[in-house]
Amino acid sequence: MTRSGLVLLCCALFLAAFSSSEAFAMGHGKAAPEKKGILVVAFGTSVPEARSAIDTLVDAARKAFPDAEVRTAYTSNIIRRKVLAEEGTVIDSPLIALARMQDEGFTHVVVQPTHVIRGEEFDDLAEVTDALARLERKYSFKAVAMGDPFLSSFEDYGKMVSILQRTYGDRAKGDGAVVFMGHGSPHPANAAYSQMQLLFDERGLRFALGTVEGFPSLDMVLERLETMGAKRVTLVPFMIVAGDHARNDMADPEDPESWRSVLESKGYRVNPVIEGLGSNPEVAALFVEHLRVTAQHVF
Repeated sequence: MTRSGLVLLCCALFLAAFSSSEAFAMGHGKAAPEKKGILVVAFGTSVPEARSAIDTLVDAARKAFPDAEVRTAYTSNIIRRKVLAEEGTVIDSPLIALARMQDEGFTHVVVQPTHVIRGEEFDDLAEVTDALARLERKYSFKAVAMGDPFLSSFEDYGKMVSILQRTYGDRAKGDGAVVFMGHGSPHPANAAYSQMQLLFDERGLRFALGTVEGFPSLDMVLERLETMGAKRVTLVPFMIVAGDHARNDMADPEDPESWRSVLESKGYRVNPVIEGLGSNPEVAALFVEHLRVTAQHVF
């Protein structure tokens, strides 16, 4: 059996497992009333204070689509298990969340990711959504589709650069510079970070973008700062939430390997910003733009 066929079979089994007695009571040939739903899917975070960024996006979706029920799911199994162990809170995976929605009678569903790039987590989510979209008969939705990540089209890149310029441009004047920390990925979509840097440079912004687990690296960021002649650095997470990476890898003053500590050891005056992109109202508006594009084909 091919991988896509296996995924399709697993989706069907999940949906069947969640089927309730109420669904069976409906009988054959009785059409279910239309019920719209939006599933906002994040990588997730185990830092409670960081979840407000996801909440901002969820609230924006609810305001934009008052006639649809909005739910959330996390793609990271590690984070879901950690939240359950530490807080006793159950957060669904996308597959379980969609199975619940199908079982509860949702007929039209938009799956909207909060991922920044079209990386591995996005691909995994797309595989599940596409498999469910191919189902027919009892366990199918009438319509289900998935939206794009934040950085999808060239227009998206331009909008994101403009948002960051309006938000942090004043911090990059004089001897100041802004350093953004992205997550990074072995996926080809990691090239998105380099494209963002090219657009920063094209606009003459004293911005540098590096990643924790990919390219560009912190060493490359340091080279850029030296070329700029910067003395003050504002550190900003280029992530939807300011979670573990932002608080520890980026801003922890006690960790000698954190970006803050490394920059301070080089003589820079460093000011970390512990706020994820999702908390920015303009980023939330971009999220809703993507959601609307997909919703017009589903609702």
